[in-house]
Amino acid sequence: MDDLKPLHVHERKYRGIQIAPLAPSMRSNHHLGKPDKLRGRHQHLGVELKSCLETAGRLTRPTSNLSEHGAPPTVRIIHSGHACNVEEERHTERVYTIREGETLELTCLVTGHPRPQIRWTKTAGSVSDRFQDSSVFNETLHIAKILRTQGGRYYCKAENGLGSPAIKSIRVDVYYLDDPVVTVHQSIGEAKEQFYYERTVFLRCVANSNPPVRYSWHRGREVLTQGSDKGVEIYEPFFTQQGETKILKLKNLRPQDYANYSCIASVRNVCGIPDRSVIFRLTNKTASPSIKLLVEDPIVVNPGQTVSLVCITTGGEPPPTLTWVSSNDSLPQRSVVKGGTLTLPAISSDEAGVYSCVASNNVGNPAKKSTTIVVRALKKGRFWITPDPYHNDDNIQIGREVKISCQVEATPPEELTFSWLKNGRALRSSERMVITQTDPDISPGTTNLDIIDLKFTDFGTYTCVAALKGGGIPEISIDVNISSTTVPPNLTVPRGKSPLVAREGDTVELECLVSGKPKPIILWSRADKEAPMPDGSMQMESYDGVLRIVNVSREMTGSYRCQTSQYNGFNVKPREAVVELIVQYPPTVEPVYMEMRQGLGRPVVMTCRVLRAHPSRVLRFEWLLSNRLLHAGAFDAQRDETEYTIRSLNRDGWGEYTCNVINEAGAGKCTFQVTGKAYPPEFYYDTYSPLWQNRPRVYGFKLQWTQMNPNAVDRIVAYRLGIRQMGLQRWWEQEIPVDVAINKGELMTHNLTELIKPESYEVRLTPITRFGEGDSTIRIVTYSAPINPHLREFHCSFEEEPICMFTQDKNDDFDWTRHSAATRDTKYTPNTGPSADRSGSKQGFYMYIETSRPRKEGDQARLVSPFFNVAPKNPYGITNPPAYCFGFFYHMYGKHIGTLNAFLKQKGQTTSEGPAWSLSGNQGERWKQAKVSIHPTASFQVVLEGIRGPGIEGDIAIDDVTLEEGECRDPPPNLSATAPSTSSHIWLLCITMVMTLLEGQR
Repeated sequence: MDDLKPLHVHERKYRGIQIAPLAPSMRSNHHLGKPDKLRGRHQHLGVELKSCLETAGRLTRPTSNLSEHGAPPTVRIIHSGHACNVEEERHTERVYTIREGETLELTCLVTGHPRPQIRWTKTAGSVSDRFQDSSVFNETLHIAKILRTQGGRYYCKAENGLGSPAIKSIRVDVYYLDDPVVTVHQSIGEAKEQFYYERTVFLRCVANSNPPVRYSWHRGREVLTQGSDKGVEIYEPFFTQQGETKILKLKNLRPQDYANYSCIASVRNVCGIPDRSVIFRLTNKTASPSIKLLVEDPIVVNPGQTVSLVCITTGGEPPPTLTWVSSNDSLPQRSVVKGGTLTLPAISSDEAGVYSCVASNNVGNPAKKSTTIVVRALKKGRFWITPDPYHNDDNIQIGREVKISCQVEATPPEELTFSWLKNGRALRSSERMVITQTDPDISPGTTNLDIIDLKFTDFGTYTCVAALKGGGIPEISIDVNISSTTVPPNLTVPRGKSPLVAREGDTVELECLVSGKPKPIILWSRADKEAPMPDGSMQMESYDGVLRIVNVSREMTGSYRCQTSQYNGFNVKPREAVVELIVQYPPTVEPVYMEMRQGLGRPVVMTCRVLRAHPSRVLRFEWLLSNRLLHAGAFDAQRDETEYTIRSLNRDGWGEYTCNVINEAGAGKCTFQVTGKAYPPEFYYDTYSPLWQNRPRVYGFKLQWTQMNPNAVDRIVAYRLGIRQMGLQRWWEQEIPVDVAINKGELMTHNLTELIKPESYEVRLTPITRFGEGDSTIRIVTYSAPINPHLREFHCSFEEEPICMFTQDKNDDFDWTRHSAATRDTKYTPNTGPSADRSGSKQGFYMYIETSRPRKEGDQARLVSPFFNVAPKNPYGITNPPAYCFGFFYHMYGKHIGTLNAFLKQKGQTTSEGPAWSLSGNQGERWKQAKVSIHPTASFQVVLEGIRGPGIEGDIAIDDVTLEEGECRDPPPNLSATAPSTSSHIWLLCITMVMTLLEGQR
């Protein structure tokens, strides 16, 4: 970090042209850290520079006006992770191919100012297929172990309030290949006396895949193709629900058709997915499965019993595999499957259902046998009393008819039996005591006892006893008392229990008093709206007439109905009552929190607004600074807000203001943080990454920012710039003075220099007013050479087989060849080509063009580099495109040497403007170096073209291709490149003029 020496120079805009600070070598240390003197010199230089700048300005492109207002967003999607392929389709659609189970990483690169908000969506914003929420709002979308169902179109949307949102999309194709499955089918009705004559068999192969699968059939080691065997037909693939299918038809089975058949499914090694295969052995015994269940149907058991279901195969070749399935979607957790036996230990009522044994051997259709398990049970006994239906009186009276009904749920229902007791003694049906069971006119599982002409001696306890035939299940008995005190129910709400007032969060009990004998079950429901009860159901039961609600909320305010049920009571018109519940809650206010920044001496108005409250009559309000009471009073019923005004803010007025709005249920609180701190600056990200300094160990960075709400507080007089190397503790700090008021959206620039390659730095920028520091903003400055991200420093000596991502041009006449002198056969052309690579090693590799036959004069071979990225065009007027030095070694020895050309090919351009470097003819038996400076304005490639001369002694070789930032220094004399433009000369003249004037004023 000691090498870091930030320069105290602040760039300002002059007529849309940015004047960069002088290079470090042009400065004296005497000037560093003295901005006032430096500004003075700039003023003296103004006249001399004016005409020079105007001339240069005419030759440069006009700058954008966006610097005053920010820039709308743009979006670009790049990928990382395990892509198999990324290709451009028609209409510039991008398709990203990935293998199932790999990690998907898509990064959304955005530009624009203020910094755009990013959101990832899938299939045009649909939320039906959600991915990890943590990824949705990040620049990088990360999906680990991607599934085939997660393929589709992914959209990145960026918006910052300026212009329309920017949206880019990429289609993600997930590739996979499942194991193929072969099934065998016989044509129907072809059973003959002899097994293999005139019997047609179909072998069907199915495999799920993406991309579409290709199939091939083999019989033993023989490859089967259409027409290769008269007894075989191969159908074209067609699609089924299971995937693409290919059928092999064996016509009129012959003895030689009994063999091992293999189906190989292939996606042609796409994404590195290997072929998959399956073998099926066809014999004269091949047959579809048949099975038998060694159990009864249905199986009726008691709960707690262990049930075993046994399934055996009675036929099938190859031997079938047996599986068990249940009508309940899945087998019980405690079930045990061993071979064809399914064991259900200690079975419960929930595990009753249909269980099926399925046998499959991929021949014909699977065999399936099922049985039903019934678990015996008795549950939920209820009763009700019906007074004389022929009279309107609901009371029980002597001489009238009374009916007692008893209902029980039973499994199986046909085993249910009832018996009646009176005072513990068995009761038989008679003329006056009529017992009916499972009357078709009433609910199943019901018994009735009709007492006709009720007498005083009929008062007593009647017991309904329910049992299952065969025993094993405890009986259910229900007692019903019939006496002179048996009266219908009545419902009342206790005094003071309606309306019931509670506060949010309390526990409340809604109460209905129920009288009568016997007491019925009470049903609670909402009376004022079709809304669920607190437990989520539409109705709740209560046996004591009390509804208990824990943690009551404001949504539970309303009317609640209690009503009698016919069960465990009288079968009469339901009685009901209504209880009103009022839930009080403190005022809901806005804003809950607001930061207010204001300059000293200016007014501040704080407003706290009431949105809702119960009771709505707000009692009072109070304003506090910290905990000191400023103002209190009664809330104006005509208004829903209260204000507090500071006429002239001073330093004592900074702090946290609280407004409490209070009603009977509590207080709602608005909080205002009043401060004079300046808002944080906003870094502008759309700048060049590194600035070339023409020095090997260091780089520079153009830091650009705008100020958020610069006029909200006192004028910003300076910025404190802090910078430290990542991983180190020490911060270097300096102040950047600001002479004049900053306008909203105005772009400010400061050059960071002497940054050590390839280290990253943390930069902290803090605005300063006359009253102190504002909020800081931090960003990381990372060095990245402006070339392909996979190639940190590009140097290629062709030692590895991939040849550094170089490719052969598909439109040329022949290809460059990778070779080493140790393996190249030169006996046909001994007087041409290199005898070693550029380093002198016979084992080292290089690229060369072989000019022997069938090559002819003028044939071209072109080698194309990977794409190199260039920093995006800057809308703020960077005038010169970045420079790169493209270098390589060449060997041009032989009397028939043709021409070697080097081209610059920029993205979006179909034709080249001519070679950036060119050389022809015999250059001697030695390696020479070529260097050429190139100035691309977009992503680019370099192309090396070899052209065959008039004969076979014309081999041209290249080695050690390099690409470096900056202009070429000391290029070899045989470099042929175009001269710099006129505007470049004028800029150099301007810089020289500035240098001379500065030197003269020292």
